[in-house]
Amino acid sequence: MFGGLLTDGPEPDDGLHNPDPARDRKVDKGGHIFSGRGLVNLGCLLILFCGMLALFAGYPIAVYFTKSKPSNLGGFNLGGINATGQVPHIPGNFGLIDAATPDEARTKADWVSGHTWQLVFSDEFNTDGRTFYPGDDPYWEAVNLHYWQTDNKEWYDPRAITTRNGSLEITLSKEPNHGLDYTGGMMSTWNKFCFTGGLVEAKVMLPGFNNVHGLWPAVWAMGNLGRAGYGASLDGMWPYTYDSCDVGTAPNQTINNLPYDATVNGDPGNGGVLSFLPGQRLSRCTCPGESHPGPVHSNGDYVGRSAPEIDMFEAQVGVDGIPGVMGAVSQSGQWGPFNFNYTWFDTADNLIIPNSTISRLNTYRGGVYQQATSVVTITDQEAYEFSGGKYTTYGFQYKPGFEGAYMAWIADNQLAWVLHQEGMAADTRVEIGPRPVPQEPMYLIANLGISEKFGFVDYDNLRFPSTMRIDYIRVYQDPNNINIGCDPADFPTAAYINEYSEAYTNPNLTTWVNDYKQPIPKNRLLTQCD
Repeated sequence: MFGGLLTDGPEPDDGLHNPDPARDRKVDKGGHIFSGRGLVNLGCLLILFCGMLALFAGYPIAVYFTKSKPSNLGGFNLGGINATGQVPHIPGNFGLIDAATPDEARTKADWVSGHTWQLVFSDEFNTDGRTFYPGDDPYWEAVNLHYWQTDNKEWYDPRAITTRNGSLEITLSKEPNHGLDYTGGMMSTWNKFCFTGGLVEAKVMLPGFNNVHGLWPAVWAMGNLGRAGYGASLDGMWPYTYDSCDVGTAPNQTINNLPYDATVNGDPGNGGVLSFLPGQRLSRCTCPGESHPGPVHSNGDYVGRSAPEIDMFEAQVGVDGIPGVMGAVSQSGQWGPFNFNYTWFDTADNLIIPNSTISRLNTYRGGVYQQATSVVTITDQEAYEFSGGKYTTYGFQYKPGFEGAYMAWIADNQLAWVLHQEGMAADTRVEIGPRPVPQEPMYLIANLGISEKFGFVDYDNLRFPSTMRIDYIRVYQDPNNINIGCDPADFPTAAYINEYSEAYTNPNLTTWVNDYKQPIPKNRLLTQCD
């Protein structure tokens, strides 16, 4: 039926398909590619080829060599996140360094050598109405617990902390909370911002009056492997700073009741015993294969790990040996294990007090749970909430480790005192080794509470509410030795904290073994290693 469509004769368009050398030569100029048309065609092909080469090869190579490395905004994990999985940034404000920090405060001469150090962290607290409940802030988090370790009379509640008129405010009120008579506040940068070595300064108005006893405001730092207020995380960790394998790692700082000098002339309130510490949980004596965050020394020993404490200040009234009832600050380092009779080697080379008319060595040296190296200094009597309403600057500066290490404290914007590590040298009387200036990554803590364990409380003359105000907190480091982050390679913490996360998040777990039901890693001085 389709046969009518086919034909064997010529068709009208056959001429279009038949070769015609005369015609083709006239149009193609000889039939080779080097004609105008041919060159245009080749040029188009070349442009297409070069474009594809630039897109798929040239562009990636150019980007690789010309792009700047993006900032991780202080994060240390994959993608520049911090320990909470957030990129630290307060909307419209800052990363690690607050955008409101003045240019002239971006560097500072250190207090010991006078070298120029650079700002690595700051919070100016200029944005009013900030809150510090979990998840509210990239660096700070307020706790919701009772600080039973020092028998505090208040409940720490996040609502007691805010920012107002350019300052952080931590308020202690006579307001019942969880069965306690008072409500206070404590916040920290635990596992969010940490530093190792450097200078920390805070401009502060102390709460209350300059001559009324009882309030306990403080700014301090602790090693990231212990979380303040979470007892299980601190059990066997605080206040140690130790990297020797000897009796100093053992419970009560003795093995078979030896050495004898660790059983006498200690705490008079506890029968003269030197120590009730449970032993350093993560010591250099830890057996191979036991749970330990590492790292290890070249000989295979674990590095001794702990949660040391440095106190920028704890406010008090009066200084032993200086007449008058005046506002003062105690500035301390906490240590474990302990010297005989809690007496460190406070020679003229190891203890430097530039102005002894306002600063005196603290008469409190320690007890069965801590040894303290501490100096008390009279501060600005007008830098109090109800006694002048001014601010003044406090701080501490330190170099971690052993040789050349030190700790220094600043009160009322003056160098108050310096401790050189040699003051914490080995003590043959109790058979312990030297204690390093804290080498752990440290985080910041600020709190206001009340406790009779800290001293006399003049309930009749205290005024509530009372508020500690902090204008700013700034951290500086030697530009040749920047070390920030909570999980540094030489003192890691993240994996260990993740493995035992409940100890760091449940304040009702007060002990490592009895409450948390975790074993103490084997110590080769006390038991046979597997």
